[in-house]
Amino acid sequence: MSMTSAFDVRTVANRYAAQLLLCCRQNPIHIKYSMARTVHAHMIASGFRPRGHILNRLIDVYCKSSNLNYARKLFDKIPELDIVARTTLVAAYSAAGNLKLAREVFSGTPLSMRDTVCYNAMITGYSHNNDGHAAVKLFGDMRRDNFRPDDFTFTSVLSAMALVADDEKQCQQMHCAVVKSGTGFVTSVLNALVSVYVKCALSPLVSPSSLMSAARRLFDDMSERDELSWTTIITGYVRINDLDAARKFLDGMTEKLGVAWNAMISGYVHHGFFHEALQMFRKMHLMGVQEDEFTYTSVISACANGGLFKLGKEMHAYILRKEAEPTPDFSLSVNNALITLYYRCGKVDEAREIFNKMPVRDIVSRNAILSGYVNAGRIEEARFFFKEIPDRSLLTWTVMISGLAQNGFGEEAMKFFNQMRLEGLEPCDYAFAGAITSCAVLGALEHGCQLHTQLICLGHDSSLSAGNALITMYARCGVVEAANCVFLTMPYVDSVSWNAMIAALAQHGQGVQAIELFEEMLKEGIQPDRITFLTVLSACSHAGLVKEGSHYFDSMCGSYGTTPGEDHYARMIDLLCRAGKFSEAKDLIESMPFEPGAPIWEALLAGCRIHGNMDLGIQAAERLFELMPQHDGTYILLSNMYAKEGRWLDVAKVRKLMRDRGIKKEPGCSWIEVENKVNVFLVDDSMHPEVQAVYKYLEQLGLEMRKLGYVPDTKFVLHDMESEHKEYALSTHSEKLAVVFGLMKLPLGATIRVFKNLRICGDCHNAFRFMSKVVKREIIVRDGKRFHHFRNGECSCGNYW
Repeated sequence: MSMTSAFDVRTVANRYAAQLLLCCRQNPIHIKYSMARTVHAHMIASGFRPRGHILNRLIDVYCKSSNLNYARKLFDKIPELDIVARTTLVAAYSAAGNLKLAREVFSGTPLSMRDTVCYNAMITGYSHNNDGHAAVKLFGDMRRDNFRPDDFTFTSVLSAMALVADDEKQCQQMHCAVVKSGTGFVTSVLNALVSVYVKCALSPLVSPSSLMSAARRLFDDMSERDELSWTTIITGYVRINDLDAARKFLDGMTEKLGVAWNAMISGYVHHGFFHEALQMFRKMHLMGVQEDEFTYTSVISACANGGLFKLGKEMHAYILRKEAEPTPDFSLSVNNALITLYYRCGKVDEAREIFNKMPVRDIVSRNAILSGYVNAGRIEEARFFFKEIPDRSLLTWTVMISGLAQNGFGEEAMKFFNQMRLEGLEPCDYAFAGAITSCAVLGALEHGCQLHTQLICLGHDSSLSAGNALITMYARCGVVEAANCVFLTMPYVDSVSWNAMIAALAQHGQGVQAIELFEEMLKEGIQPDRITFLTVLSACSHAGLVKEGSHYFDSMCGSYGTTPGEDHYARMIDLLCRAGKFSEAKDLIESMPFEPGAPIWEALLAGCRIHGNMDLGIQAAERLFELMPQHDGTYILLSNMYAKEGRWLDVAKVRKLMRDRGIKKEPGCSWIEVENKVNVFLVDDSMHPEVQAVYKYLEQLGLEMRKLGYVPDTKFVLHDMESEHKEYALSTHSEKLAVVFGLMKLPLGATIRVFKNLRICGDCHNAFRFMSKVVKREIIVRDGKRFHHFRNGECSCGNYW
């Protein structure tokens, strides 16, 4: 080749190289890719054969424009690949999350050709894709192969190690390697090393204070610190719950680093110190520290979690004034936080208005709106919105499943759960918790047991949310022993777990055991909340433990700083009235710091019905007619009181009042699960396909029960009729039909579990005592209030119900 032609080739090559360099600087990606292909096509058409640096630059452009297929095709056609091309492709595959192909290219690179940069690309790939173990192992291979790590190597491998470090010795060994390498003065390396100590401090296998002390010494010895240095150390103290140390660091910081302030505010929010977070924000503002979307989202979260709607709304107005032209990323994160604020404070329509005006939305935005509808009980709107969500995430399905279950739509929630699995989504523990809650709502024990088995098989059995759901499911399905077994075997329990188990014992008539568990909870240092006291007072009410209930009610405010709400007063009044202590109940009502509402009068009326206190019962009913004129329960209770006293004219007046006001009594129904099918029975049922056989067997059982002393208690017939008709009316109650169907269909010795929507009647309660003795089987009935376990002629409630 002549000197002139060689010069021409270099000129052409330089021109192509310059054009490719220009391609690299272009945005968006499709323009970059289009220009690169045009240059490449021109090379081919002109007969130019690119070498080394041109080919490398072409591969680099294709990689940066996210067209890895073209990059790989070009890569495979190059006869003699150099280390630059290989490293470029390793980095590109790693950035795309395809570690398999990245490792394939890396492993195909001869050891003699590899260099530190190539190793760095592969280690960084593992680190960025959260495969800490693989990154640390490759770092070991690199040192064994006598490649010298540089500061980039250590920054990457330390970032990877922060993902997996759980032993102080590992941190110390890596620290020594950094010092020996001579990179111990590089700020990025030291930041990564501090991060390793901080992340390792979160491991349950180490002493957090020891690791944080090491991180602190390393931080103090740094000659230069940047935002990451301060943020990492402050975040470390926040995560080990040492907020005082974190605050001291922040107060001692001379630079106005917004990231460090954000970390402190976020820490306060995460640990529930919402007012402290807001004070920090005010101080940050006064000091002139730059606020950003992370600041705003943390402060809005503080307002949402603390129920500080007015402050949250003021924050919203402040952001609108200050951020005139927000970026799309800023708008998205802040608006998502605002949606959460509004829906958690009961302003779902305002949340939806923000959503509708958002220029950009994501799955977080949609899930927040869906949660708002679900939490507000607006299920129809939630269903419609759910259908409109494209690319539903696992969280989307979980929100819908849990929302349906918690709002009483158990059967529909199970359909959603099954549909989610059909669409290829593997349920997480929260989705399982929602499905298990559905079984609790339906009383579907067999289905709940199947879900429990699946939960174990998928490794979610240690989940706190699933464990809590299982306690409630077993308790509401009548198997309190299984609920207790779940509670005792859970690796970790919280206040929700304790509350669920105390409630389970209370529902099943084990009031004394519920109180013993509450005392054990106190000994464990678990602080009772308002829900805990509700469950304890319910336990006392069901068991008639007046002295104990009064003690716990008085201790709420005096010992635990929990102000009793109307629901607590209602439980206490229910306890007193059930025990016939109407004078004490009236005194308690008069001492209340607020006007008594419907729950108070309902508790009083229920107690009056039990003890036949007509005058006080009528007074309570009149107040309820004023407060809840459309509630059928008041009319039914008052009518029952009149019927029990034989005041049929007054019964007729109450029923006429119901008709005039258009109020219909909720029909009583009972159901039982047999062979994974739920069988429903109504009063005087004639629709169930086997109901005639049920009536016949019930008649046979009645003869056996009478031999043991059972006599139908006709005072529970609420209509004026002849005695023989009253006995027949009692025999057609839905709970009797469901129990007898279970006796007919379930194997000998199997427990009968029946569920009823209303309170069990006195005659049915008495009948089941005798029936359990005749058939020598346990009969469990869950009515609208509690469980009754009938064994050998006795009930778990001790006839105190």
